[in-house]
Amino acid sequence: MASIADDEPLPVAVLGEYAEDGRAWVAVAPGERVAGYLLADLVDGDVHVEQVSVDPRFARQGVGRLLIEAAAGWAERVGAPALTLTTFADVAWNAPYYRRLGFAVMPDETVGEGLRAVRAHEAAAGLDRWPRVCMRRPSAG
Repeated sequence: MASIADDEPLPVAVLGEYAEDGRAWVAVAPGERVAGYLLADLVDGDVHVEQVSVDPRFARQGVGRLLIEAAAGWAERVGAPALTLTTFADVAWNAPYYRRLGFAVMPDETVGEGLRAVRAHEAAAGLDRWPRVCMRRPSAG
């Protein structure tokens, strides 16, 4: 999975769009160092966690959980019933981690058209070389 870890970050202009639209959250550590960030979209009426990243130096300190809860708060404010995300099924800090945060794997028949398009884009980018799942949790946590 080295190719995933070495993937280029999104262009600054794209990150700026997320920030301008209020769909980006940043966790800042002492010294104003970025500890992590989350980007979200609206997909199939739910808030979709497009990307959440935590600097490994801040792993296991609750940064990811805080970012997910910030997105859940936004979901409640915009009236979205749930959060969704796509992730690797068998990587410890992916699907198993999200299960601990209240997410559940979505049965295929419940995956909407928008989320299917997200998965198709991921497959085209080569992410399906490893098993992936769609997950969902109520926005209220």
